[in-house]
Amino acid sequence: MTANKRILLAGLAIALAADCGAAQAQQAALAGAGDAYSDFKRDRNVSVRQRPHQGYEALGIRAGAFMIWPKVATTVESNDNIKATAASPLSDTVWHVVPELSVTSNWSRHSLQAYARSTINRYSKVSTEDTTDYSLGAVGRLDILRTETVNGGVDWSRLTEPRTSASSPSDSKNPIQYETSSAFISAAREFNRLRVSGRLDLRQFDYLNGVTSTGAPVLEKDRDRLMTVVTARADYAISPDTALFVQVAGNDRNYRLDISPTTNRDSQGLEALVGANFELSALVRGEIGVGYLQQSFKNTAFSDISGLGARAQVEWFATQLTTVTFTGSRTIEDAGIIGSSGYLSSNIGAQVDYELLRNVILGAQLGYGNDDYRGIDRTDRRFTGGINATYLLNRGVGVTVGYSHFEQTSRGAAIVPPGGSDFTVDKVGATLTLQY
Repeated sequence: MTANKRILLAGLAIALAADCGAAQAQQAALAGAGDAYSDFKRDRNVSVRQRPHQGYEALGIRAGAFMIWPKVATTVESNDNIKATAASPLSDTVWHVVPELSVTSNWSRHSLQAYARSTINRYSKVSTEDTTDYSLGAVGRLDILRTETVNGGVDWSRLTEPRTSASSPSDSKNPIQYETSSAFISAAREFNRLRVSGRLDLRQFDYLNGVTSTGAPVLEKDRDRLMTVVTARADYAISPDTALFVQVAGNDRNYRLDISPTTNRDSQGLEALVGANFELSALVRGEIGVGYLQQSFKNTAFSDISGLGARAQVEWFATQLTTVTFTGSRTIEDAGIIGSSGYLSSNIGAQVDYELLRNVILGAQLGYGNDDYRGIDRTDRRFTGGINATYLLNRGVGVTVGYSHFEQTSRGAAIVPPGGSDFTVDKVGATLTLQY
């Protein structure tokens, strides 16, 4: 991952929130490496935010066979509804400081990357919202043969659940925090036009209980769980720029705390997708998969969830200076709401990035989501949007300004009072990023 890309991605988020996306992006970058003559490489085009910008790349610090990349981003943000409430919203000025350090190998074969990151959030008036998050991890790739690789990674994070999350308890005095420990291992092998791969993912969630403003406990430990996902996939290249695939993923969700047999939310699930992976000339690159989802619960009081499944990401290179990215998904997610076993989550989004100058990047995003809960009468609809601009002053300094909007409407008998979960959140922020 190039240094200017890290500045641009930090600017895109305007450092308004922190999650484990950086670790996932690093894993994806390593997993995507392969043979230069492979029928499955999709690197003919380079998007606006991935493109190297000569003269604005961080130098890094060479340490033998490794490169060290230090960076810190500081954001000042105006937030008009810090607790994401329907009534009497509280506004505040928020400071976010995100120091991070990554170390990457520069070997001719194999690859290794380690990272450490912290997100420090401080509120000017409402100090009960102050939080500090951490992430530590490493990912690597072992090149066994020219067409055979093994990837692996581990990550530990202490994170904060956003107030905008439907699972976040509105009566908690402080934001809910939790820890995640995750690991994965994957392998891929190419046989001429056929590519087969498999992956094992483990992720454990450990939540911290909250308290109300009166000191009463807010139980969150019942959300502790271990998620195991096993994925098998086969791709067949019908041409050097298009491949058809079949992907099957099975999951096991094991909750560690069952208050009573009627609250047991252990489940097993399946996602089966068929689709295409492609890079057509200099115009379009992406992957689209559709199929079937099912989640079966051990507790017979919870009905099974099933339906259409989908995952898609398509990049349209409208011009050499403009990239338009479309995303979509339909998945089954665990619910943190009493009485609900889970929900079907449908999401679509679009993002436009425009390179006004070599060191000036403009961006705009739109998104829509729909969460259909099972076991209770509730449906959440979300609309998100934002604009941002990043200015790279030199190799070590970048400035980003941006605006974001989040809007949720909830309907159903489980919403008491009606409209009690409807809210909007508007943020305006400016970020200064320093790197070497």
